[in-house]
Amino acid sequence: MRRNLILVWCLLALAYVNAQPKKFMVRTVAFYNVENLFDTINDPHKFDDDRTPNGADRWTSKVYNDHVQKIAKVLSEIGTDVTHHAPDIIGVAEIENDVVLTDLINTPYLKKYNYGIVHYESPDARGVDVALLYKQGVFKPSSSKAHPLYLTKEDGKPLYTRDQLLVSGDLDGEEVHFIVNHWPSRLGGEAKSRPMREKAAALNKQIIDSLLKINPNAKIMSMGDFNDDPINSGFKNILKTKDKKEDVKPGELFNPMEAMLKKGMGTLAYQDGWNLFDQIYFTYDLLKEDKSSYRYWKAGIFNRPYLANPKGRYKGYPFRSMANGNYTWGYSDHFPVYIYLIREIKNK
Repeated sequence: MRRNLILVWCLLALAYVNAQPKKFMVRTVAFYNVENLFDTINDPHKFDDDRTPNGADRWTSKVYNDHVQKIAKVLSEIGTDVTHHAPDIIGVAEIENDVVLTDLINTPYLKKYNYGIVHYESPDARGVDVALLYKQGVFKPSSSKAHPLYLTKEDGKPLYTRDQLLVSGDLDGEEVHFIVNHWPSRLGGEAKSRPMREKAAALNKQIIDSLLKINPNAKIMSMGDFNDDPINSGFKNILKTKDKKEDVKPGELFNPMEAMLKKGMGTLAYQDGWNLFDQIYFTYDLLKEDKSSYRYWKAGIFNRPYLANPKGRYKGYPFRSMANGNYTWGYSDHFPVYIYLIREIKNK
């Protein structure tokens, strides 16, 4: 009888050990269109005249510093429901130059995280670029490249727009790739401007395919303000993104934002309707069940109440920083988006 009790106790102890909850490392990847983060200095090579103290937007040092602090506050809070710290990787759009990025990462909200910057000046006519911020203790870039998007106007002259920024490197010992995008706008209407975004999608696919050719298991995350919804032609016909994980095959892309759009969610609003232009999608390898290396966990739109317009006709819309030529003391006309990556922590 005593031997049987000892055996039962041993079996129960073994079951308890096996049932211990797994622990995971969580990394946050975020993207934010920061709505025209320009410094106050007139650059003769850029169309930034409005964003100067004497320009149409009356872009003074006081206004600039407020905008920088507000954007930094938002970035510092993305993903904190789970990780309790700012994102590990941040893609941004609508920044003017390295100066504003340096000011941003040196704010009290972000300085302690020791962010690095990857940024190239693009030929965009508005003078806005994309960039990648990364915690230097978490991610170590090994290479980066700005891929130009070649477009032409109706008269055959070049149409200058944003590059697509590719950054490859080491995330906690794993090779990963990030692409930061800001596709051409819908100026002139969605249909008329669609071919430009389809060309942007083709360039994005070319970059992704070139990485997959080198390594079919490459972990690639493409993020940005695409000026298109997940169901538009650039995604469905060119990139061929999927909205269900079980439908994604090796070499294909999963876009978690498509399901959010179908639920009526969005990152910006226009004429009483929501769009989900800000997205993060990625390759098949991040969907595998094995959690011994980084895998996708879940995605979200960061839309805390303070980021929404509190009253009036546009109540609930993103609380933008500029309206009708006036600084509103808001944040941005877009909500940020993010995904969590998880990796199992092995017991030593």
